[in-house]
Amino acid sequence: MDAWGNDDKRSKEFQRVAEYLRTRMTDGTYGVGSFLPPQRELVTEFGVSRDTIQRALRELADEGWIQSRQGSGSRVIKTQRIQSSAPKAVRSRHGATLGHIISAAFEEPEVTLDVYTLTAESLDAHIRVQVERIHAREIAPERIAMRLLLPDTTQPLPYPRVKGDKEDLRLQERLRAISSRHTESLHGSLKDLRTEGKVPSVGFEIRHTPLVPPFKLYLINRTEALHGMYDVIERQIELDDGEVVTALDVLGLGATLTHQVKDEEDPNAPGSVFVDNMQTWFDSVWARLSE
Repeated sequence: MDAWGNDDKRSKEFQRVAEYLRTRMTDGTYGVGSFLPPQRELVTEFGVSRDTIQRALRELADEGWIQSRQGSGSRVIKTQRIQSSAPKAVRSRHGATLGHIISAAFEEPEVTLDVYTLTAESLDAHIRVQVERIHAREIAPERIAMRLLLPDTTQPLPYPRVKGDKEDLRLQERLRAISSRHTESLHGSLKDLRTEGKVPSVGFEIRHTPLVPPFKLYLINRTEALHGMYDVIERQIELDDGEVVTALDVLGLGATLTHQVKDEEDPNAPGSVFVDNMQTWFDSVWARLSE
């Protein structure tokens, strides 16, 4: 029992490190061409072993985020791209990012966020940032309403799966665990905002649909849409027991997102039509094909 518990703890530690580093690459903290901090600095920052850091870096390399060379460190070779139709898109020094768009949304008195995705991994990371801003009194939304639409993982999914073996369900069990961990984190973070009186009104609902997401979708304050197709890739995944398998998988954090914004003066503008159509689609699936 103790040995199993230690393995489980180490697995969660490496996943936590990998999640934080992915988020920093997608929000522009580590841009393409830059290097991640040396391993010794990451060990100190995250309070974990060098083995844990190395396992997280191997995962990021397998996913195509970084390229690691002995003696040269880990260089970022991919980040999340956002193509925006908005003339004044929210931008950081690295361009438009999901983190900065969500940050801008949370600066409004009322925040409405509808999300359709494979897991809540990237959403959880971005919401944690906003929760920290609220606790620091940098922002003070009066109402947060979030709906999260996820696939029903009790049914067989085409991905992730072990290449060449449809009967091996370990990767789907892994996906289910990742999804559960991040939805619990989201629920806890938002619940604390309400119980501690940081935000007067907080709503958070999760529903599951038999549809398998071919794309991810963020609908923000019913005026903006972020939409990105999932590319199916082949990559190596290290399981909790240390076995490495070749997987067919998708990477949501690396998907290129299209950013559309409604034109309040022109309901027939391309951005307005896209946002309205995506909102209508989300509402219909939420009401009729989810539970």
